[in-house]
Amino acid sequence: MTPASSLFPVATAAPTVAPSRSSQVTRQHYPNFKIIVLNDDFNTFQHVAESLLEHIPGMTPDRAWELTNQIHHEGQAIVWVGPQEQAELYHMQLGMEGLTMAPLEAA
Repeated sequence: MTPASSLFPVATAAPTVAPSRSSQVTRQHYPNFKIIVLNDDFNTFQHVAESLLEHIPGMTPDRAWELTNQIHHEGQAIVWVGPQEQAELYHMQLGMEGLTMAPLEAA
Protein backbone atom coordinates (compact mmCIF):
# COMPACT_ATOMS: atom_id res chain seq x y z
CA MET A 1 0.00 0.00 0.00
CA THR A 2 1.20 3.51 -0.87
CA PRO A 3 1.68 6.00 1.93
CA ALA A 4 -1.06 8.68 2.11
CA SER A 5 1.46 11.46 1.55
CA SER A 6 2.20 10.22 -1.97
CA LEU A 7 -1.53 10.13 -2.89
CA PHE A 8 -2.26 13.67 -1.76
CA PRO A 9 0.41 16.20 -2.62
CA VAL A 10 1.19 18.77 0.01
CA ALA A 11 -0.27 22.17 -0.80
CA THR A 12 2.19 24.96 -1.19
CA ALA A 13 1.37 28.62 -0.87
CA ALA A 14 0.92 30.42 -4.17
CA PRO A 15 3.32 33.27 -4.71
CA THR A 16 1.73 36.65 -4.09
CA VAL A 17 1.74 39.17 -6.87
CA ALA A 18 1.14 42.84 -6.24
CA PRO A 19 -1.53 44.33 -8.49
CA SER A 20 -0.18 46.45 -11.28
CA ARG A 21 -0.95 50.13 -10.98
CA SER A 22 -1.21 50.45 -14.75
CA SER A 23 -4.10 48.00 -15.11
CA GLN A 24 -7.51 49.52 -14.53
CA VAL A 25 -10.85 47.79 -14.52
CA THR A 26 -13.39 49.49 -16.73
CA ARG A 27 -16.96 48.59 -16.03
CA GLN A 28 -19.17 48.73 -19.05
CA HIS A 29 -22.88 48.86 -18.51
CA TYR A 30 -25.33 47.14 -20.79
CA PRO A 31 -27.12 49.66 -22.98
CA ASN A 32 -30.69 50.62 -22.22
CA PHE A 33 -33.39 50.42 -24.85
CA LYS A 34 -36.31 52.76 -25.54
CA ILE A 35 -39.86 51.57 -26.11
CA ILE A 36 -41.59 54.02 -28.44
CA VAL A 37 -45.32 53.88 -29.17
CA LEU A 38 -46.43 55.52 -32.42
CA ASN A 39 -49.70 57.27 -33.19
CA ASP A 40 -52.19 55.45 -35.39
CA ASP A 41 -55.76 55.87 -36.56
CA PHE A 42 -57.29 52.77 -35.01
CA ASN A 43 -56.36 52.56 -31.29
CA THR A 44 -58.51 54.57 -28.91
CA PHE A 45 -57.05 56.76 -26.19
CA GLN A 46 -58.63 54.47 -23.61
CA HIS A 47 -57.06 51.34 -25.11
CA VAL A 48 -53.58 52.91 -25.31
CA ALA A 49 -53.73 54.18 -21.72
CA GLU A 50 -55.03 50.82 -20.41
CA SER A 51 -52.32 48.90 -22.32
CA LEU A 52 -49.59 51.10 -20.85
CA LEU A 53 -51.01 50.61 -17.36
CA GLU A 54 -51.19 46.86 -17.80
CA HIS A 55 -47.75 46.23 -19.27
CA ILE A 56 -45.36 49.00 -18.18
CA PRO A 57 -44.16 48.57 -14.58
CA GLY A 58 -44.67 51.55 -12.32
CA MET A 59 -47.04 53.23 -14.76
CA THR A 60 -49.67 55.43 -13.12
CA PRO A 61 -53.02 56.36 -14.65
CA ASP A 62 -51.97 60.03 -14.89
CA ARG A 63 -48.70 59.17 -16.62
CA ALA A 64 -50.46 56.75 -18.99
CA TRP A 65 -52.83 59.53 -20.07
CA GLU A 66 -49.97 62.03 -20.46
CA LEU A 67 -48.13 59.58 -22.72
CA THR A 68 -51.30 58.77 -24.66
CA ASN A 69 -51.84 62.48 -25.34
CA GLN A 70 -48.19 62.87 -26.35
CA ILE A 71 -48.52 59.92 -28.75
CA HIS A 72 -51.61 61.52 -30.31
CA HIS A 73 -50.32 65.09 -30.56
CA GLU A 74 -46.61 64.50 -31.27
CA GLY A 75 -46.88 61.24 -33.19
CA GLN A 76 -44.91 59.16 -30.71
CA ALA A 77 -43.77 58.86 -27.12
CA ILE A 78 -41.03 57.02 -25.27
CA VAL A 79 -43.03 55.00 -22.75
CA TRP A 80 -40.21 53.07 -21.04
CA VAL A 81 -36.40 52.90 -21.00
CA GLY A 82 -34.41 50.05 -19.51
CA PRO A 83 -32.52 46.79 -20.04
CA GLN A 84 -32.89 45.03 -23.38
CA GLU A 85 -34.52 41.83 -22.16
CA GLN A 86 -37.29 43.68 -20.31
CA ALA A 87 -37.67 46.13 -23.19
CA GLU A 88 -38.19 43.24 -25.60
CA LEU A 89 -40.90 41.78 -23.35
CA TYR A 90 -42.82 45.04 -22.88
CA HIS A 91 -42.44 45.90 -26.57
CA MET A 92 -43.90 42.52 -27.55
CA GLN A 93 -46.76 42.81 -25.05
CA LEU A 94 -47.75 46.28 -26.26
CA GLY A 95 -47.56 45.07 -29.85
CA MET A 96 -49.82 42.15 -29.01
CA GLU A 97 -52.32 44.67 -27.63
CA GLY A 98 -52.41 46.17 -31.11
CA LEU A 99 -50.40 49.31 -30.40
CA THR A 100 -48.24 50.60 -33.23
CA MET A 101 -44.65 50.22 -32.10
CA ALA A 102 -41.40 51.67 -33.37
CA PRO A 103 -38.50 49.18 -33.48
CA LEU A 104 -36.57 48.92 -30.23
CA GLU A 105 -33.85 51.51 -30.14
CA ALA A 106 -30.73 51.76 -27.96
CA ALA A 107 -31.01 54.69 -25.58
